[in-house]
Amino acid sequence: MFRYTRATLVIEIVTIIAAIVMLLPFWILLVTAFKTGDQVLKSSAFALPGQPTLQNFVTLLSPASSSSGNIFAGLGTSLLITGGTILCLIALGSITAYVLSRTTRKWGNRTYYLFLIAIILPTQLGTLPLYIGARNLGLVGNPIGMILIYSGQLLPLSVFLYTGFFRRLPREYEEAATIDGANRLQVFARVVFPLMSPATGTVAILAGLICWNDFFTALIFLNGTEWQTLPVVMYNYVGSLVSQWNLIFAVVIVSMIPILAFYVFAQKRFIQGYAGGLKS
Repeated sequence: MFRYTRATLVIEIVTIIAAIVMLLPFWILLVTAFKTGDQVLKSSAFALPGQPTLQNFVTLLSPASSSSGNIFAGLGTSLLITGGTILCLIALGSITAYVLSRTTRKWGNRTYYLFLIAIILPTQLGTLPLYIGARNLGLVGNPIGMILIYSGQLLPLSVFLYTGFFRRLPREYEEAATIDGANRLQVFARVVFPLMSPATGTVAILAGLICWNDFFTALIFLNGTEWQTLPVVMYNYVGSLVSQWNLIFAVVIVSMIPILAFYVFAQKRFIQGYAGGLKS
């Protein structure tokens, strides 16, 4: 039976204080985006705007603004690359993990350990040879190349997450489908994969966050082209604004909306995925 003690009270107080501290940057971001330039300079960063205004967002997204086209283009490119990468990771990661988790041969475990090593190694170490190879194949400066690059970088993480779920899945489902006449591909597509929705949600959210927020790789492979992602567009845009923090923070909020909406949509699967991992 749960008892509310002094220790519980202390834990609650510490948790609330920690939550407030972590939310302070978001609070500053939010209130500043609705301030005018004069209010930003004259008022405290934590203070509410005297007269909240949407003019920053209107200026940012106005057709007359020279940067609005770039921001909308950056949003579209980020959505395209992130969505394509997620689809590739779900398709390739789930099939690869299923094979590795069901094989009884030694190469299965060895290959799985290679994927684990790939997670530990920093991807920046291979940036130069990756760039040279992508350039020779004509994959620099276009979204297809970025989807392939991100898929290759994040495939070990996808395989790792899916393998943990596949290993906990009872094989009775597959055996029953096999007895009914289903082949291996049908068993995976119709029986196994639908049961992996928590893992799929986890892979989609983690990969989506990484791809959407990535700046370094997109800057190297896409800067100076018409296919710049939103972080690169924001970087160039912020450089032109210098110290207009109300407009800068408005750009940041615009960039956060799609990924926050995706997380709200898929958070149930994400939580189920982590809960399933903890049970093991």
